[in-house]
Amino acid sequence: MTLRKRCLPAGWYPQHETQIRDFLSQIPLEVSCRTGLAAAVPHAGWFYSGPIAAAAIAALNPEVDTLVLIGGHLPSGSSPLFAEEDGAVTPLGTLIIDHEYRDLLKSAFISSIFPQGTKPDRYQDNTIEVLLPMASYFFPTSRILPFRLPNEIRAFEAGTILAQIGKTLGRKTAVIGSTDLTHYGANYGFAPYGQGKKALDWVREVNDKAFIQSVIQGLPEQILERADQDRSACSVGAVLGTLGFAQAMGSTKGELLGYGTSAGTIDREQECPDSFVGYAGIVWNT
Repeated sequence: MTLRKRCLPAGWYPQHETQIRDFLSQIPLEVSCRTGLAAAVPHAGWFYSGPIAAAAIAALNPEVDTLVLIGGHLPSGSSPLFAEEDGAVTPLGTLIIDHEYRDLLKSAFISSIFPQGTKPDRYQDNTIEVLLPMASYFFPTSRILPFRLPNEIRAFEAGTILAQIGKTLGRKTAVIGSTDLTHYGANYGFAPYGQGKKALDWVREVNDKAFIQSVIQGLPEQILERADQDRSACSVGAVLGTLGFAQAMGSTKGELLGYGTSAGTIDREQECPDSFVGYAGIVWNT
């Protein structure tokens, strides 16, 4: 068996099982009515975005055969990247990859929307890896299907194909799409509103809010436009793929479960960091 092992250094997420369980058990989670079929979640280090991601993942229906994790960080025109291993190692154990689902999806992509083909995902990337321990915690008996989509409208169609193949295989499927929102400040070369609380308020109340509303309303072209023009999402392809799946499964509107930034709660301008990132957890229910 070939296994995908941890690539990210310590600090992104806890290294040991007890630390993972302690972290997740302390987050207030609404798990009494887990009916979600898809979620868009952030992928920063757990200290920053872990609670928001966990709350959205915990809202998904736990009784699924396959949990799909869609990552990003791929520019338009890129080939989709698929994990080719048999499983992925987490501190909570090994998650088995659904190779039948994966191989059918790859073939469907190549024959329809990605004629350039797919490629193996051999790169260090956080968009999926930081979510794997949460997948193991909330879906201990499910198989996984990890792949990454480019930031273009074809990613939305990829989500509809994902849903079609799941139905053909008779798989009960849930999908997690991974993106952070606005990357603001000198660290990211993007600071149209200067620094301080004015800049943070603009990100929260204008830039991120416009992107989130487009996602909740289910408007793929507008989502892509907001991400491209406003620089309000780093992995919009993952969101589009998740939305395509959700709509193909009959869900018409998303629900915002949580929002925050790496700046935390800032009341005084001098406390606002020069650079920060936005995070949101959005769920589509059956």
